[in-house]
This record gives sequence, structure tokens and C-alpha cells, in this order.
Amino acid sequence: MSSASAIEAAAATIERRRRNYARHYIWFVVPAAIAVLGTILFPWAFTFYISAFDWRLGSTREFVGFANYTKLFTDERFGWALLRTLYYTTLSVIFPLILGLAAALIFNHKFPLRGLARTIFILPMMATPVAVALVWTMMFHPQLGVLNWLLQQVGIPPSMWVYHADSVIPTLVLVEVWHWTPLVMLLLLGGLAALPIDPYEAAKIDGATPLQVFRYITLPLLAPYLVVALIIRTIDALKAFDTIYVITQGGPGSASETINIYLYLQAFAFYNMGYASAVVVVFFALILTLAALLMWTREKVRP
Repeated sequence: MSSASAIEAAAATIERRRRNYARHYIWFVVPAAIAVLGTILFPWAFTFYISAFDWRLGSTREFVGFANYTKLFTDERFGWALLRTLYYTTLSVIFPLILGLAAALIFNHKFPLRGLARTIFILPMMATPVAVALVWTMMFHPQLGVLNWLLQQVGIPPSMWVYHADSVIPTLVLVEVWHWTPLVMLLLLGGLAALPIDPYEAAKIDGATPLQVFRYITLPLLAPYLVVALIIRTIDALKAFDTIYVITQGGPGSASETINIYLYLQAFAFYNMGYASAVVVVFFALILTLAALLMWTREKVRP
């Protein structure tokens, strides 16, 4: 047999094996695909179905169509919950981005004990949200909390922290910033490590100041990584529940009642499952809209 014939025979054998593999491989993929689609699509389809009913646990369901949605958009409590969610999300995104960027710029330079300092800085991210919330709850106590004690040592009047309506959201944002700024720092630090060196060498030759280098080189090149951090933090802050619930349960009054807290109360405190399902559908639409907008922004800033 000639070498050309041997090559053709080997190629035909490989192609035949590939087709057999593809024909049998599909039977391993289909069950997994069905399981994934079932766990994702069925809950959402059932939630949308339930949102068309007036249904409280322990009572019969009554079909009301879009009445739950109509009630939702005329519910003042839901409107305030939405505004609080946007307020909380905005602060919980802006401050970690600013502080995370500053920390990434610092840790991107070499200095003694940099590895140890970076390890200590990312430690908050390792803790679970409930454990973090419990520790901060003790620290926020007006009489026994360590934070008010520290304020008194420097001559600052004690604060009510999460026990006053005006300060509860900023205080919860403080916990969120402490907990998740390290994640933003890691994302941006990875971005800084991936930036090309040539623009910096050219800027050094041209005599650019550090501020000019940051403004015209680092920030534009780092923009895609900033948008990724923005997307992650926005989605994470929008769905924040455990920290808020453990610390305040939506209080004082309803001053920290975000959409997630409002949803939880409607479903598991008032057992209004139909109305709670409508809240879920609207909230999911809001998250999808924001995610699509942020992804569009990321495509625009991609170099």
C-alpha cells in the first residue's frame, strides 16, 4: 500500500470514529441538558404562572390575570423598596470600585511585606455573609458596640448606626464595602498585571507625570476590567439579602426594606405567594435589563 493510500485510510478511520463518537456522545448530553433546563426554566415558568393567581398558602387559588402586577405598580411600599434597593446598590457599587481601584494600584507596586498585606486585605472576602452580619451587628450596638467606643475615644458623638432610619442604609453599605472591596481589588489587580508595558515606557520617555499616566494610559486600558467589576458588583448588590436581613430584618420600621426583604416578607411572613411571584418576575426583569445595559457598556469600552 502506498503512503498516500495509507494516509487516506487513516483519515477515513478517524472520520468514522468521530461520527460514531458524536452519535453516542449526544445521549450523554441530552439528560444533562434536560436537567439544567428543568432546574432553570421550570421554576421561572411556575413563578410566572403563580403570579397570575391570588393565592395565599392554606387557601384556594383564584385566577386574577395581571391584577398582581397592577397592584404592584400602585403599591407605595414596593415603590419605596425599589428606591431603597437602587440607593443601596448605587452606593455598594461606587465605593468598592473606587477603593478597590486604589488598593489595586497600591498592591501593583512592590514594597516590603506586600504579600502579607495583600493576604490580610482579602480576608474579609473569605467570611460568609451571615457570619459577617453577626459580627457587625455586635459592633453596631449603641451602648456595647466597639464602634461607638472608638468614636468616643476621638471625641466624636456616638452614632445609632443601623438603629436609625437616616443612617441604616449607609451603615449597611459600610458592611458591603468592607466585605467585597477585596474582590474588586483582585479583579483590577489581575487587569493591571495584564496591561502592556510599551505605553508606560513611551510615557516615561516623554516625561509624563504619574497622574497623566493614570489618566491617559492606565484608566483607558483598565476600563474593560472596571466594567466587569461593575457588572459583578451590581448584580451582587441588587440581590443582597442575607446581610441586610440578619442585621436589620428590614428595620427600623421599613427603612432598610429592599426588594429582597419585601419579597421575603410577602412570601414567608404574609404567605401571599401570588403577589410575591409577581415581585420576583418584575425584579428579574429589572436585573436582566441592567445586566444587558452593562454588557452593552462592556462591549463599547472593549479595546
